Amino acid sequence: MKLYSYWRSTTSYRVRAALNLKGVTYETVPVDLVAGAQRDVAYRALNPGAGVPTLVLEDGTALTQSMAILDFIEATWPEPRLIPQDALERARVLAVAHTVALDIHPVNNLRVIGQLKSRFGASAEQSQGWMCHWMAEGFAALEAQLTDDHPFAFGTTPDLADLCIAAQVYNARRWGLDLAPYPKTERIETHALSVPAIAAAHPDRQPDADTPV
Repeated sequence: MKLYSYWRSTTSYRVRAALNLKGVTYETVPVDLVAGAQRDVAYRALNPGAGVPTLVLEDGTALTQSMAILDFIEATWPEPRLIPQDALERARVLAVAHTVALDIHPVNNLRVIGQLKSRFGASAEQSQGWMCHWMAEGFAALEAQLTDDHPFAFGTTPDLADLCIAAQVYNARRWGLDLAPYPKTERIETHALSVPAIAAAHPDRQPDADTPV
């Protein structure tokens, strides 16, 4: 099984962490988004959306969109559970995960920044301001959904909400967002990175990282 990913991609980070937690073996195939490798004809045959991640199964089936891939992973390798079976708990976990995946991430990715710069002439400082504004909005919403009852978002072990949060906090640190107003969100990332399987999924530890650790 192959996971096409980019080291700094937060969506790839989520999927790597889930596969690692479930002990699933996979091969990482780097896709250099900065160089435009996602637009290559061969890659677009796998992922028409020209994004990452793409999970290619042993039979050649290609799965795209991180949340759909995560749903597939959960259905195929149910332990340890990342999405609760209880309907109410499931809804709460998905609400937090979707705050990241649907509210924050879509306006904070490479293609959006590219358009801000090329179409509207945004400077590096203005682009950073855009990124931080939308992350601040989203993190404020996360803080309102989280409690101080557990080390992770909803319990003593990581779930889908924690994977999405950890990945987005990485991006927030990269863009210089002040995390002081979001202690619960920051706490979750700290606990997530204490789990070896999640730490191994961190961008800086990927084979295509500019500064691997």
